Amino acid sequence: MAEILIFSGTTEGRELAEALCARQIDCMASVATEYGREVMRQQEHLVIREGRMGEPEMEELMRTGTFLAVVDATHPYAVEVTEHIKESAKKTNLPYLRLSRSTAAEREIAEHEWMIHTVADTQECVELLSKLPGNILLTTGSKELHAYAAREEIRERLFVRVLPGVESIEICHREQIPGKQIIAMQGPFGTELNEALIRQYDIGVLVTKESGQAGGFPEKIRAAEHTKIPVVMIQNPEQAGGMSMEKVLSEIETLCGKKSGTKRQPLQISLVGIGMGNTKLFTGEAREAIGQAKAVCGAKRLLAAADTLIAPDAEKREAYLPADLLPYIYSCRERKIGRIAILFSGDTGFYSGAEAVYKALQEEVRLGKLQAGITICPGISSLSYLAARAGKSWQDAKIVSTHGREADVTAYVRSEENVFLIVSGRSDLIRIGEELEAAGLSGVELTIGYQLSYREERIWHGTPEVCRTLKDDGLYACLIENPGAQGETLAPGVPDRWFVRGRVPMTKEEIRWLSLCRLGLKSQSVFYDIGSGTGSIAVEAALRSKQLRVYAVEHGEEACGLIAENASRAGVKNLVVVKGEAPECLGELPVPTHAFIGGSGGRLREILLALREKNPNVRVVLNAVSLETVAEVVALWKELLICEEEITQIAVSRAKKAGSHHLMQAENPIYVISFSLSENGEGEEQKPDRREER
Repeated sequence: MAEILIFSGTTEGRELAEALCARQIDCMASVATEYGREVMRQQEHLVIREGRMGEPEMEELMRTGTFLAVVDATHPYAVEVTEHIKESAKKTNLPYLRLSRSTAAEREIAEHEWMIHTVADTQECVELLSKLPGNILLTTGSKELHAYAAREEIRERLFVRVLPGVESIEICHREQIPGKQIIAMQGPFGTELNEALIRQYDIGVLVTKESGQAGGFPEKIRAAEHTKIPVVMIQNPEQAGGMSMEKVLSEIETLCGKKSGTKRQPLQISLVGIGMGNTKLFTGEAREAIGQAKAVCGAKRLLAAADTLIAPDAEKREAYLPADLLPYIYSCRERKIGRIAILFSGDTGFYSGAEAVYKALQEEVRLGKLQAGITICPGISSLSYLAARAGKSWQDAKIVSTHGREADVTAYVRSEENVFLIVSGRSDLIRIGEELEAAGLSGVELTIGYQLSYREERIWHGTPEVCRTLKDDGLYACLIENPGAQGETLAPGVPDRWFVRGRVPMTKEEIRWLSLCRLGLKSQSVFYDIGSGTGSIAVEAALRSKQLRVYAVEHGEEACGLIAENASRAGVKNLVVVKGEAPECLGELPVPTHAFIGGSGGRLREILLALREKNPNVRVVLNAVSLETVAEVVALWKELLICEEEITQIAVSRAKKAGSHHLMQAENPIYVISFSLSENGEGEEQKPDRREER
C-alpha cells in the first residue's frame, strides 16, 4: 500500500515520485488529466490515480488510504487546489508537505528587468497586452485562456503553446483559437526551440508565468533576449513557506523510517575532452576514463576517433545533448552499467557542450533522482593546438566564435593584435577574408588550420587572400595577427569633419561627447538614436562596443543615406538604420535600455510615453536649443515618473584664424538634458542596463 500521497501534475511531482521509487518508498501520484498520467513513468513502487477531485473527494481518498503524509506538488498558480489539499489533510490529521517550485527566477529577473513587464495576475496581463503590438506567444497553459480569448483583438494575434492533451486542445477550440495558432507540445523547451517558435510565428511579445527552472523560465527569457522581444511575466502568487525537494525527501524518509539514499551504487560519469581527435593527443586521464567505461557516448565522429580505446564489451551511444543523454544514463543505471564516459571535442572548458551536460547532471543529483560521481577530464583545445603548430603564444589572444553566431571580426582585428577564430567551416573563412580585405586589413597575417591532428591536417600562412584558395570542407580554425592594432578607443572623440554631412543637421562634437557620457551606455545595451540626422551620435555609440546594439531612427531619405554611409566608413556592423517616424516605427524594435532624442518633430511626449511602454526604466538624453523645449521637458517630468534628472547648458567657443591671430567664435548654447524613467520615481545611478551585473 502507498505510504505517500502526491498531488502532482508538475515536473516537481514527477521528479519526487521517481526519487521516492528510487528509495523504494511506495507512493500514489494523483494527476488531474490523461496527459498527466502519460508523462508519469510507470514504475515499481508507484500507483497513478487519474481524475480531478474537489475537497470532499480528496478527504475521502486520504481517509481510506494508508498514507503517512500528503505532498502538495501542484502548480504554484493552482491556489484553489492547494487550499483544498491543505483542508483535507488537516481534517484527516495527515502531515501536509508543500513542495515548492524552486523558481530560481530572481537572478533572471534581475538581469533582464529592462525587458520584463511584471504583472500581478491574468487580468492585468490582458490589459497590458492590449497596449503592446505584435503577435503574442502565450506559454501559460490553457486554464486561463478564456481571459485572453475574450478580447477579439488579442485573440486574433494569440499563439498558444499548450500540452498535447485532448483537454487542452478542446479548451483552445472552445475559445475559438484557430488551429494554425495552437502549438501543442510537451516540454522541456530549450532556448533554441523557443527562439525558433518566436521567429516562425513572428512573435512580438512573450507571456510567461514566474515558473522557474522546471517551467523553462530561464530558457524563455534568453530566447526573448536573443530575438529582441519584451516579456510579460505573471508573478508567482505562492506565499513563502514551502519546502525544497531535498527537505521534502528528508521529511518523508524520517516518516517512513528509511535511511537516506538508495541501495544502488552511485554511477561514475566522466565528461571527457578528447582534443582534436587523434588518440596521440588524448590525456592519460582521458584514456583511462574511456577504457574503464562500460558505456561511451558522444557524436559519431568522436566515437570513431576513440574506437581503439573503448572496451570491446562497452556500449557505444550517439548522444551528447542532455535531453538524449539523461534517458540513456537512467537506462544504464537500471541495467547496472556503473561507468559511463561522455566524449567532447577539444577541451571541456572551451566552447564545449560539456558545460550544459554537467549542469543537467548536477541538477539530477540535486533533485535526488541520480546518485553519481561526475568527473571532468580536460582535453587539448583547437586554440592551444594551432598556436603550438604555428609556434605562437596565445595567452593574449582575443577569442571570437562565428560558429552559429554573428561576430564583427574586422572590428576585433582592428583593435586586437591576436584574434583566434572558431568558425563553422570553409565558407566562414572565405567570407571573413573578403571582409578583411574590404576593410583595408589586407596586410594582416592569418594562420589557418584544417582537420587539425588528423592525417589530412594542413596549415596555411598568409594574408586574407589565402582564404580564397580553400577548397575542402571540414574542420577549420584560424589565428589572425595584426601587429599594428591600436586597441579600442575608450572615449568618444570623432571630430565633426570626419562625418559626411550633406545638408542634414548634426549634433556638434562637444555636445555629442557630453551627451554620450550622460547616457552611460554599457557594452550590452540596446540604444535608440531618435532623430539621428547624419548618425553622428549613433556611429560614435556603435564604436564604443561591438556588443552594443544601436538603432538610428530617421524619417528623411537623405539622412538615412548619410547614416548608412557614415556607418560604413566607420566599419560598424552593430548599427541598424530605421527609416520611419517616431514613435510609430519603434514598436517592432527590441526593448531599449537607453535613448537619445536629437529630434522629436514636435512629438516629444508621445516618444517618451512609447519608450516608457517598452522599458519603464529607460535612460534618456536629449538636446534642446530653445527655452520652450526645456520648459516642455520640465513639464513632462511632472507627468512622468523620473529620476536622476540633470539639465546642463553648454556654451562652446572655437578658435578661428583671422590673419595672424586666432579669435574665439561662439556656438549657440545647448541644453543637455538627461534623466531616467522609473516605475516608482526612484532609481540608482545608471540603473536601466542591469545585464552588466551578471
